[in-house]
Amino acid sequence: MNDHKLTVVLLFGGRSGEHEVSLNSASSIYRAIDRSRYNVETIGINKQGQWFWGVIPDRILKEGFPTTTEGLQVTLVIDPTQPHFLAINGQSLPNDGKFDLVFPVLHGTYGEDGTLQGLLEMANVPYVGSGVLGSSLGMDKDRMKAVFIERNLPSARYVTVLRSEFLREPETYLNRIEAQLGYPCFVKPANLGSSVGISKAHDRIELQESLKTAAIFDRKIVIEESITGHEIEVSVLGNDSPIASIPGEVLPAQEFYTYEAKYSNIGSSLLIPAALNDDVVQKLQHMAIQAFQAVEASGLSRVDFFVNDENEIFLNEINTLPGFTEISMYPKLWEATGIPYSELIDRLIILGMERFQDKQNCKISKND
Repeated sequence: MNDHKLTVVLLFGGRSGEHEVSLNSASSIYRAIDRSRYNVETIGINKQGQWFWGVIPDRILKEGFPTTTEGLQVTLVIDPTQPHFLAINGQSLPNDGKFDLVFPVLHGTYGEDGTLQGLLEMANVPYVGSGVLGSSLGMDKDRMKAVFIERNLPSARYVTVLRSEFLREPETYLNRIEAQLGYPCFVKPANLGSSVGISKAHDRIELQESLKTAAIFDRKIVIEESITGHEIEVSVLGNDSPIASIPGEVLPAQEFYTYEAKYSNIGSSLLIPAALNDDVVQKLQHMAIQAFQAVEASGLSRVDFFVNDENEIFLNEINTLPGFTEISMYPKLWEATGIPYSELIDRLIILGMERFQDKQNCKISKND
């Protein structure tokens, strides 16, 4: 980057079940971003999908979103030659709504699954994080696991069931899951994060109820075998040449790392660094980078593993837009590795600009 002070639009909220997580992540980033290097504008998206200019994450957490008559609603103008935001009521915006980069902090559906990324690509906008493919593969646990298997990355056995299939023939699919996986097993909506809608089933009754719960959130459900071991997470940072942090261990207060355990921090704790020997640490870091590259992620990701007592490693999943709150594992791992929170934000912005410029160079060469 040159000495130009970039205007960064912090985009948060959204229509997903992880709306509140997004607000908390954005609140932390908003407080920590280096104002000497960046002009910061904010856009909050309410649960109905309406975009509001100038709303502050902390205030939204306390007071909620403004109404459409009280707030300044905006839209992104899809003009690849000059992308900008426009107030719906015609009111002028700072710098005519122009900006240099969008920093999306929208976890889950419509923010982490490639849909927002597609919108930003259409508008020719630089942004932080993975592109359309990396985001969509990282979001869909079924397709993600298929890619991991293709790359020979060791993972837990799993079964994928469509909601319509399960509702039509529940006994057939209960029998199939019991035969292929047994108990206990984890039941997850394929396209949600932050442990939303996830259950651990110990018997047929719990399995049936868990499938019904997951079906509320998604049309596709992933059921995984339970791996007994330590829950280990590694943060990845970069584009074409990513680096991996030291591993950390999740010590959940409940039977698994639930939504409440992740974001209330009551009882659960994080062990950083994880108590692992050097050989296992190196394997985890190498495998985290392999997972990152397998889904074609960029910018940032958190990769989750299980390590059993025999030091066997099982890749669980990748999260291409991990939580960024003060108690989130992603920034805490980088802080322990030597990259403080504010510097991490700076590096992500630089990576977003570099990725955009790299794509622009490709377009230029194609047009020559």
